Amino acid sequence: MKVIKINPRGYCHGVVSSLNLVVQIAHDPETPKPIYILGQIVHNRHLSKALESLGVVTLDDASKTRLELLDTIHTGTIIFTAHGVSPEVKIKAAQKGLNTIDATCIDVTKTHVFIRDAVNNGYDIIYIGKKKHPEPEGAVGVAPHAVHLVETIDDIQALTLSNDKIMITNQTTMSLWDVSKLAQIIQTKFPTAQFHREICNATQVRQEAVATQAKQADLVIVVGDPKSNNSNRLAQVAIEHADVPAHRIENLAELDIAWLLDPAVQTIAVTAGASTPTLVTKEVIDFLEAFDPKNDTTWEKQMTLQLEKLLPRPRKKRSE
Repeated sequence: MKVIKINPRGYCHGVVSSLNLVVQIAHDPETPKPIYILGQIVHNRHLSKALESLGVVTLDDASKTRLELLDTIHTGTIIFTAHGVSPEVKIKAAQKGLNTIDATCIDVTKTHVFIRDAVNNGYDIIYIGKKKHPEPEGAVGVAPHAVHLVETIDDIQALTLSNDKIMITNQTTMSLWDVSKLAQIIQTKFPTAQFHREICNATQVRQEAVATQAKQADLVIVVGDPKSNNSNRLAQVAIEHADVPAHRIENLAELDIAWLLDPAVQTIAVTAGASTPTLVTKEVIDFLEAFDPKNDTTWEKQMTLQLEKLLPRPRKKRSE
């Protein structure tokens, strides 16, 4: 089967930095144990499982905030994820005497700084993001009294603000087009609002690549974790802006052979979320390239993924 490998795809700089940091911490004998991550370091279940082999425990409960998850930790080291946390979480961790490691993505940190500075200058913030996602949770927590989270048009219509000084910003992994559309609606309702777009570069170039390169395909496969907002947005972009059907799958096991047996599907484009390990995507691509709809011996999905190979090797310390 013909496969278009969309580029760029996969890991962004923030994911690479976060993973390298966690692996280094896990191999450092001086790190206070046990080691916990406050949520998934990045949204990929395979990576969370791989980190378990290093003794790093991922605390992940969709029903709890980062602050509530912190209540279960009383000793050792806590790592803040790439999605960022609120100042309140950092203060509480310090009060508990925990060793804290901050793996927040630099793009998320920039948004937090922007929000803090704008609020200090008297602005209210309308923040476009996904409810119950950790990145907006941390961003809203920078100034809960002045940051207003909106996800839909209905959220915007329900919003009332008396302050004329308004800034609009957003979660870094949102759809370019969704954010622009919602920002326009906000500015129609609040004409004085200024738009400060914070889509990270990695998200932008991956979405633009799908919007253009996927047009040559009959089907798009996005390899990414179900919790990965940027992975889900890539599938959305393929459908809405490349006009091609798309499915997000976590790994090869979720690939439905029926999709490939559709006579209309001759060419498949493959991309991957920014937190998807290359080896997970490669396994999907290798299978698709070998797939022959007329030869059922090529239909068997054999997963050979070794979790320990998903993590970077710890860097050796320079001798003094």
